[in-house]
Amino acid sequence: MNETTQLPHFREVFHRRERRSIPLVRQFVRAALVDWACESRADDVLLCVSELVTNALLHGVPPGRGFRLQLRLEPVDGVLRVEVHDSGDGEVGPAGADPAPDAEGGRGLLLVAALADKWGVGERNPGKVVWCEFEVSVGVGRGMSTR
Repeated sequence: MNETTQLPHFREVFHRRERRSIPLVRQFVRAALVDWACESRADDVLLCVSELVTNALLHGVPPGRGFRLQLRLEPVDGVLRVEVHDSGDGEVGPAGADPAPDAEGGRGLLLVAALADKWGVGERNPGKVVWCEFEVSVGVGRGMSTR
């Protein structure tokens, strides 16, 4: 039997520490999801991307620096991985901590934990990488075949 090996699809972007980076990253991710024909969980993915990037900008990226976002789709497994790399020394708190009812923030990782199939934090030097994964349906897009 001949089986076609499908390599992972990969996209990467770097942005400076600026508020306008958040909508630019969302546009970047949406375009990748459309190109890869895996829009089944686009709303969940985009919300998690927004939360992870916002956390990086607020807590992880030192002034004058930036962050890197990586997307990797494993078409055979149907797993989309989102990674946000920063160079700061801020720590990622647990997702289970409930913020005060009147708090303006503190819910980002709760949303990521609720929407993503997996999430976690890894080390890099300097900084850290916060990631999440989604099981997605992969359709036929540009350069894609059904699984």
